[in-house]
Amino acid sequence: MVQKFYTLTDEELMQVSSQNPELRFERNADGTLETMPPTEGISSNRELKAGAYLLYWVEQHDLGEVFSSSAGFKLANGAVRSPDAAFVAKGRLPQGWDQGTDEFLNLPPDFVIEIRSKTDGLEKLKDKMQEYIENGVQLGWLIDRQNQQGFVYRADGSITQYPATATLNGETVVPGFTLPLKSLL
Repeated sequence: MVQKFYTLTDEELMQVSSQNPELRFERNADGTLETMPPTEGISSNRELKAGAYLLYWVEQHDLGEVFSSSAGFKLANGAVRSPDAAFVAKGRLPQGWDQGTDEFLNLPPDFVIEIRSKTDGLEKLKDKMQEYIENGVQLGWLIDRQNQQGFVYRADGSITQYPATATLNGETVVPGFTLPLKSLL
């Protein structure tokens, strides 16, 4: 049996999202819809902490812009992804990006953070991190709360696994930014 999938345009994805504010959606590279259940309390708290720590550092050093999990980034492969926290370096956003119509950002972030909630499969999140890197993200942190570890994905294709006691850093992508992994677990 052949299954047919309905693919969504940017406008349709925005409409579905606005009609279902209790859910989060992403669009896969093939145009199909990915539904993500609401995040539990602890995961939501860690997402906000990650974004707040990142925002504070970026604002203090005038490095660029930080986005929450509500932002949609259009990747080169056609997917629209919403990392838990994202950073775009100063000068990479088009001039006037924040003056016109609110729409998906048509570029990959430089840095993303994804925090695994209890409903997230680790392999699926690893695939998502790989997709980010393949589509121009320079650095990504995958925080695996269940296994008390973190993974750092880099543009050169390297992936490093860290224990809960490690301190992660923004390397050359978010210079000077460090965060004890334990604070996000």
